Amino acid sequence: MELSFFTMPIHPLGKPISQSIREDREAFILADELGYAEGYCGEHSTDLAEVITSTVAFMASLAYETKNIRLGTGTVNLPNSHPARVAAEIAMLDHMLEGRFNFGISPGGLLSDAEVFGNLDRDRNAMFVECINMVLEIWAGDAPYNLKGDFYEVSTEKTMMPEIGQGIIPKPYQDPHPPIVGTAVAPFSKGVTAMAARGWDPISANFLLPRWVATHWPNYVEGCEQGGRPVDVANWRVAKNICVAEDAATARAYARDPGSPYVLYYSQLLSKLIKGGRANLFKEDQSMDDSEVTLDYVLDRLVIHGDPASVADQILAFREEIGDFGHLVYAGHDWTDYDLGRRSMILAAEQVMPRVNSAISS
Repeated sequence: MELSFFTMPIHPLGKPISQSIREDREAFILADELGYAEGYCGEHSTDLAEVITSTVAFMASLAYETKNIRLGTGTVNLPNSHPARVAAEIAMLDHMLEGRFNFGISPGGLLSDAEVFGNLDRDRNAMFVECINMVLEIWAGDAPYNLKGDFYEVSTEKTMMPEIGQGIIPKPYQDPHPPIVGTAVAPFSKGVTAMAARGWDPISANFLLPRWVATHWPNYVEGCEQGGRPVDVANWRVAKNICVAEDAATARAYARDPGSPYVLYYSQLLSKLIKGGRANLFKEDQSMDDSEVTLDYVLDRLVIHGDPASVADQILAFREEIGDFGHLVYAGHDWTDYDLGRRSMILAAEQVMPRVNSAISS
């Protein structure tokens, strides 16, 4: 099992944005040094807690400061952009990383982003599909493109001067394009089936209960069969909230006490998802009332914490519950305590994963 990294970083309101972004960058550089296989970050334009407003710009800032880790957009929220811009920027980023890049995409889940871009009452799933289809057509085809859909148009027919290169969007470094991944955030996600059928792979979200994460694998298998591609467990990425410390008491305090970045994360996320009518993601029984989905209820079920041996055991128990998967994706959180935040990532790589992989191989 590979260890990877993903963050949709929720920082305390009032923390300097420059400090938050600097620490987020440090986390990716540390992940690279520690041998994490992949690293992804999200983007939101209208959230003072999630201050990475462009995953492309953030990843570009890491292109020449990392050496081995595959970096990924996690994700580009396609309805909030234009396919020509996405195609051009992703191609550039792929060249900057010389192919060490995965293209993560989604319709976007933050309602205030949808509103600010004028998409709140539009069919954002349809916009998402049209946008990625046009991006792929741009990369596969030749200028002047002449693409027209319900939401977007792409053409350089009136201004193209091929003899000097004008009017032509660059193609990616990887042929035909970077691997495409998408986040799976719903139980029994049909999006997983659709992604797999198109040759794309899923990342199961860290805020889904294990019983709902387990529903993604059968849908992935179904999609692979529809697309005529081999089913490979190595392509299933599962994100998890993990807090590792030298001793269990320190880990529990950092994961659960007031002021904890994990508590902050789920306080924010609960407010957003319950307000957006998506409390079901946290319910083991769908007949539960929303009032029963408390912060402690969620933290008990979604945050693994402890010393390295305990965390390894909890990861193995999680794997028993959902089935085998290829990447354990460590979910990054604010470094409220700088040393503990770094140390957790280090211990996960150097002490937890060797235990996990030794147990799996035996």
